Amino acid sequence: MDWLAILIVAIFLPLFPLSMGFNLVFSKLQQPLLRITLLVIWPLVGLVLANKLELQVAPWLLIWALLSSALYALRMLALREMNLWISFMATSVWALLWIPLSEGYHFDTLWLDAMGFSTPLIALVIVAELLRRRFGAAYADIYGGLAHGLPRLAMVMVMSVLAAIATPVFPGFFTMLSILMIATPATIVSLLLIWLLWSWAGIRLLQGFIFGDHSYDNSIKDIPCVFAWSLLLLLIAIAVVGVIVNGALL
Repeated sequence: MDWLAILIVAIFLPLFPLSMGFNLVFSKLQQPLLRITLLVIWPLVGLVLANKLELQVAPWLLIWALLSSALYALRMLALREMNLWISFMATSVWALLWIPLSEGYHFDTLWLDAMGFSTPLIALVIVAELLRRRFGAAYADIYGGLAHGLPRLAMVMVMSVLAAIATPVFPGFFTMLSILMIATPATIVSLLLIWLLWSWAGIRLLQGFIFGDHSYDNSIKDIPCVFAWSLLLLLIAIAVVGVIVNGALL
């Protein structure tokens, strides 16, 4: 077994503790465009390397992948900083790509699954930047009550989080279904528990931002209506593409 090949791929299809590499790079990048680029490129590099190195996925690697994904999903429950939440979510979802790799799937099909996981997180990066520009940071429980104070931003945030946690009919939902269809019974139970943790973490994040009374200055303005609808249309387009592309593959 080529341990070096496994370790290299495990950086880009993140397995703990090698997953800390992505989280470190993501945290150091302050520009939203760079973070978006990283979210798109990182898992694709892992899939390309897995193909080029002709990686054979042993059963113990699947256990490592599931444990890594579950670890980050569990840690997300305590997170309140949105960018860190995005980083951990990306780490958790990408680790699951080891499952179709173990079944012989290659880059030509798996890149769609990787993008299905990554594209909703792009919208969340934009939301986090919008929060930073208004409040100086994107921390939940500090500036709550967005539903009352900044309803358009709140609406975009809710839709973005729902997309990120693989809610129907967003691409991540179809990716999870495709993985469940090829998984063993024990793996299916693990996947469903991880999916539950994502949903729980998403609800906790929204609770800290959306609900309650807003306590910030009324001079803080909501995002423009045109910009809000542009972001919502982006999310709708992501959902439609997910239904057309991933739905056809199921």
